[in-house]
Amino acid sequence: MSPEEHGPGEHGPGEQGTQDGGGRLGYRYAEQHAPPPPVPVTDVAVTTFEHVLEVDPRLMERWVHQQQMPAWDSLRIVHSRHDHLDWMHRHFADRVVAGSALLREVEAEDPEVGP
Repeated sequence: MSPEEHGPGEHGPGEQGTQDGGGRLGYRYAEQHAPPPPVPVTDVAVTTFEHVLEVDPRLMERWVHQQQMPAWDSLRIVHSRHDHLDWMHRHFADRVVAGSALLREVEAEDPEVGP
């Protein structure tokens, strides 16, 4: 469907974009492809999007060729991670155990382990 067939701000099936002020749908290439600059969190971790931590890619370049991912794809993965985890639990987990419960169990077995 053409943009003219939609009302202001409406998208047809499979269409993405933003209003460019002229009533047409626009594509913001830089905004959707280039992630924000990484911000160091620790000496080995960086963040680019809120609540998204990743190993500093410079530390992995020696072993793994680093590929540039478009920002929209990174955000797609981040937004679907809970769906993926739920699917894995439904298909492969007999039960889901919280990490805090495991720590209490380990600490009870070995009093020298702990905070």
